[in-house]
This record gives sequence, C-alpha cells and structure tokens, in this order.
Amino acid sequence: MTTTYITTGQSGQTTVITTGPGQPPQPTYIEVIEDPRTSQSYNRWTNRHSAHTATIGILLFTYGGMDMAQGLGWNLSSGIASTAEFEFSWFIGVIIGAVVAALAMTHIPKRIFYILGGLMQLIDAIIFVSVPYEYNPIVAARYVGGVGFGLITVAFIIQNSEVTLSSSRGLWCGLEQYGLALGLLTQVLMDSQWGTDESVGSNRAHGIIGIICTVIATATVAMSVESPIFYLRRNNEDAARTSQTQLLGSNAPTEIYNAIFDEAKRYVAEGNSMSIGGELSSSAMPFIKMLFCRCLVAFTFSVPLSWSMLISTVVWKASIFSWPMILWSILRFAGVVVAISIVDKLGRKFVSILALVCMAGLMLAMAGIYSDNSYLVSQYYMSEVSKVSMAFQFFAGMFVVPTPTYLAEAFPMRVKPFLIGLIVCLEQVIHIIVIVTFGQTYDCLYQYFIAVGIILVVGLLIFAGLMPETRGLSLRQAGNRFRRVHDVMSY
Repeated sequence: MTTTYITTGQSGQTTVITTGPGQPPQPTYIEVIEDPRTSQSYNRWTNRHSAHTATIGILLFTYGGMDMAQGLGWNLSSGIASTAEFEFSWFIGVIIGAVVAALAMTHIPKRIFYILGGLMQLIDAIIFVSVPYEYNPIVAARYVGGVGFGLITVAFIIQNSEVTLSSSRGLWCGLEQYGLALGLLTQVLMDSQWGTDESVGSNRAHGIIGIICTVIATATVAMSVESPIFYLRRNNEDAARTSQTQLLGSNAPTEIYNAIFDEAKRYVAEGNSMSIGGELSSSAMPFIKMLFCRCLVAFTFSVPLSWSMLISTVVWKASIFSWPMILWSILRFAGVVVAISIVDKLGRKFVSILALVCMAGLMLAMAGIYSDNSYLVSQYYMSEVSKVSMAFQFFAGMFVVPTPTYLAEAFPMRVKPFLIGLIVCLEQVIHIIVIVTFGQTYDCLYQYFIAVGIILVVGLLIFAGLMPETRGLSLRQAGNRFRRVHDVMSY
C-alpha cells in the first residue's frame, strides 16, 4: 500500500511525501507560483466574518471582566460583604461552564454556547439590578454568570482560531482579553470612584451595564457563522461550503475561496489521521508550555495586587478618589490595546517575553519594598509602590493578549476543546487558591509578591526556551511548532 501526504508551506512551497511498504518517506517539492493567502484581497475577504463574533465576544467578556474584578477586591461600595465565597463564586462558575463547553463543543454549534452564556449572564445582571443589597441572591448571580462566562470562553477561542486569517489570528483571538480588560477598567473605575451615597448603587449600575451588554450580544448571535471545520469534522462538506460562503461572501474570488477551504480540509484530515491516544501523547509538551503561559494570567490581576494599589494610594494621596487609581485602571486596558496592535507584526513570543521581563522586575521591586513593614506607613515608599503597580498593569495587559491565541494553536484538533477547557479551569483554580490563601488578610503582601516574582522569573526562562513563535502560521503549522521540546526563536 502506498501512502501520500501533502503539506503546503507558508512560502507557497508544496511538499508531496510518498511512502510505500518498507520504504522511507520520499519528498518531492512542487513550487507554486503564488499563494492566494498572501494577497491583499485574501486579507480583505477573510476578515469580513469577524465583526459579528467580535461584537459578541467584546460585550460578553466585558461584563465577565466586571464580575471578575468584583471578586478580586473591587467590591468596595456595593454594600455586600466581601466574603471568600463572594470572591471565588464566579471562578467556580467559570470552571463549571468550561467543563460543560469542553465536553459538548464537538457536537453543538458554537452559537448555542453564545446564546446560553449570554442568557446566563443576563440572569446575573437582572439579579444585580433587582436585589442589589441581598447577599445570597448576589452570590447566586455570580455563580450563574461565571457558568455563562466559561461556556463563552472556550467557544470563542476555538471559533476565532478556526475562521480567522493566520496573519491576523492574534488580533481576533486577543479580543477575549480586550473585553476582559474593558470590564476590569469599568468595574474598578466605578467601584473606586462611586460614592456610597449615590442615588444608584454600584451593584445596580453593575447590573444595568450587564443587561445592556448581554442583550446586544445575544441579539448579535443570530448573525454569527459557524466554522467550516465544525461541519467538515461531521463529514458534511455541503454545510461546510455554505458556511465558507457566508464567511467570505458570495463574490469572493475562486482562488481565495479554494485556498481557505482546502486548508480547512487539510487541517481536519491531519487531525483525523491521528488516534486519540496519539493526540494526547503529542499534547504533553504543548500542555506544559501552556501551563507557563495562560496560567500566569491569574497573577496579573489578583486580590493582593488590588489591595496593594488601594493601600499605597491611600497612604500617598490620603484617598482612593485620586488620579493614581484612575490611571492604574486605565493602564491595563492601554497595554492590551498596544499588544493587540503589534502582536501579529512583532510576534506573540516577542510581546510576551518583553512583558514578562518587565512584570518580573516590577513584582520583585514591590516585594523588596514590602519586606520592611515600616514602609507601609511611608508616604514616599507607598508612592513608589503605587507607581510600580501602575507600570505593572500596563505590561500585564501586554502579556495577556497572546495567551488566547496560543491556547487556540497549541493542541491537536480532536483533543483541543478538552485541553483548552482544562487550562481555563486551572487558571480559575489559581485565582481561588490566591483568594483563599491571601484574600482575607493584609499581612502577607511580601510573601505573595516574592513568590509570584520568582514564578514570573521561572516562567520567563521557560517561555524563552520552550514557547514557539507562531506568527503567520496556519493552525497545522503552529501545532507542529508547539510539539517541539524547545524553540528559542523569538521573532
């Protein structure tokens, strides 16, 4: 029996590898004059799909970011006690939603997850508006909203990776963190600058914003289009072609349409050619890499970081109603915007390493100040902590942007939903551990910052030596790069 494999390189070079019984692979190279995927018209046509999915994602992730921030120290003026359960309830909900999405992703169209997730977040927001000062209903709302967020996260990362252009995948997948950063900004500003004597309480305002975001996003779901890869995996090529036509438009040039569809078919064929055991085995190295990539996101915004900013600002400015608090909340969003604009030009690894170097140095600098308890009442040293905290959030915003893209690229096709769901769950577990361990006392800031600073340094070294650069690669090519043990290329 003779087996033939066909792969297409990024430069347009096609490799045909033929093997026969007892023969080593014999590659033959066929040079293609022009790859349509590199043309300007390809970029114009393939980016048309993204507006509707981007709208859904940004709005739902924005409200999710508000819920997240409320559990990480920004529940100052709501009138609800910040117990450990209040803080970690949302993260437990995210774990539940991510598990459900991972198990059902292969069988159910992704728009169903957007609808269910949006409705659950809408229920969360309605409860916040209806009973803003009742502890038990608010905690229940946070559980429900977390489940909805978990459903949306896994679906959004997978769909965006499957339908976007390889040269802009970092931008569109990064919108997950764009929406989260916008939600964090909104909640921090509202909570830190919202007086308790306002006619509309902060919880009610929180819910009103949530209702607006979820209603618009859920209404937009009707215009979203499923990935052709979803239908190709179900052996429904007609539906896949219909989906591809909807994504590109009926007037798309034939060569562009065929190039995109053929790449999707090759991706599915390559995924189906491996056994589940083989895919799990080949996922071991990508999984280790993603542990030191996505899970570090949990350390970029946490209860100790929130407390540090609050304490330092109060000592420095004698009030949280001051410009450092406003600037701190804006800088993370600014870092996200900067990273999204350059991640597909300079590369995911370059942006991540640059941000990690700065984050590790700034975290250890804060640990050095907190090592002496007398500095906690020093206006000078607390002003330095406040300034360092602001800088840290900017680089944290840069670091988080490539993580959803890496998640989408790391794993083989059939096990991808399960391993993405697992990584998302582990990220939430880290948040819960930090809340339970450090979230109920102010006396452990030094221990937290020195521990996280060391983790960031170790993560930086591992990132530099192991993480691949996947800028401009197809999902197939990026997956192969992830399976290498080490990869020192940074551009």
